[in-house]
Amino acid sequence: MPRVLIIAFGNPLRCDDSLAWHAADRLEGRFSGEDVEILRMHQLAPDLAETISHCESIIFVDAASVDVPGNGQPGEIREIQVSSSGSIPRFSHQLSPGALASLARSLYGAKPPAVSVTLTGECFDHGESLSPVITAALPALVARIETLVQRLLSGEVLGEAPPDSNKA
Repeated sequence: MPRVLIIAFGNPLRCDDSLAWHAADRLEGRFSGEDVEILRMHQLAPDLAETISHCESIIFVDAASVDVPGNGQPGEIREIQVSSSGSIPRFSHQLSPGALASLARSLYGAKPPAVSVTLTGECFDHGESLSPVITAALPALVARIETLVQRLLSGEVLGEAPPDSNKA
């Protein structure tokens, strides 16, 4: 059972939507395999509830759309606590981090602390290359995740992000 599970999700064939996969590639091998496991997924599905029920904490990594209010400008990194107290959709092939955490709580009694780290993307067209703004922001995203993993491994409880944490 890894202490920290990183779930990088998105579509690797939709430009900036693949940024979590790129971050996962850069994070690979930087932590002990016993402490940290990295999964790459196209989407969050109900079968992941059992997997996350065995972890001490979870970090979800995803691209955020600039078209959704509150996601910020392209290249902006956001860290948001994930709540497992929400309702569970009755039928879904794709879940939000909160819905997946709620499912793990409901089915397995698991309540691992979870955080969602997003980077606001610019281009979600078909393609395999990241936009220039995301390419430039990717090192800051990876550094942010590394810091978060170190905090979790040191026993720090997830709570509010450190000061200036929303700046890339």
